[in-house]
Amino acid sequence: MKKIGIGVIITLTVVLIFRSCSEDRKEKSILQENSMLIQQQIDNVSKLIVTEGHFAEVYTYKDSQELFGSLITADKKALVVVNAAVTVAYDLSKIDFKLDRESKTLHIRAIPEPEIKINPDFEYYDVTADYFNQFNASDYNTIKMNVNNALQRKVEASSLKTNAQNRLISELQKFYILTNSMGWSLTYKNQIINQDLSKSLLKD
Repeated sequence: MKKIGIGVIITLTVVLIFRSCSEDRKEKSILQENSMLIQQQIDNVSKLIVTEGHFAEVYTYKDSQELFGSLITADKKALVVVNAAVTVAYDLSKIDFKLDRESKTLHIRAIPEPEIKINPDFEYYDVTADYFNQFNASDYNTIKMNVNNALQRKVEASSLKTNAQNRLISELQKFYILTNSMGWSLTYKNQIINQDLSKSLLKD
C-alpha cells in the first residue's frame, strides 16, 4: 500500500508539472501571436492622407530696372491666378513604437510630423515686359516661390492641420481597440492611453 501511495503521488506530481508546462507554453504562444499581430497591424499601415483642401491666390509680380541712372526704367509685370490643391498626410509606417511582451504594453514613443503637399496650378494674365527687361526663368521661379510661401501661410492659418490631427486620432483609436481587445495596454510618451486619445496624443 505504501508503494501504491508513493506511485500515486509521483503520478499526480508528473501530471501537474506537465499541465503547468503545457499551460505556460500555451500562454507564451498566445502572447507571441498577439505581439506579432500588433506588429503586423502597425507595419501594414501606410501613408494616410487625412485631409485635403483647395486654396486660391491672386499674385501680382512687378520688377523694374533702372537704365542710365533713374532717368529711364524698364518694367515687367504679370498677374498670376493660382488654384492649389493641398493635402495633409501622415506616414504612419514611421511611428516610433516598442512592444513590451512582458508587461503586454504597446509603447508609442513618437508620431511623425504631418506632410503638407501643395500642388499649385498657375495661370498667367497680363504679362508685359519692356525690351530691356524681359521675363526669364528666374522670374518664374521667384513667382512660384513667393506664391508657395503665401499658400503655406494660408494653410498654417487654416483649419486643415487641426482637421488632420482629428483624423489621425481617429486612426490611432484602432490601435487602442486592438490592444485593449487582447488585454494589452497602450502608452504614448510613457502615459497610459484610455478611450479619450485626444488629450494625450495632442498634449506636447
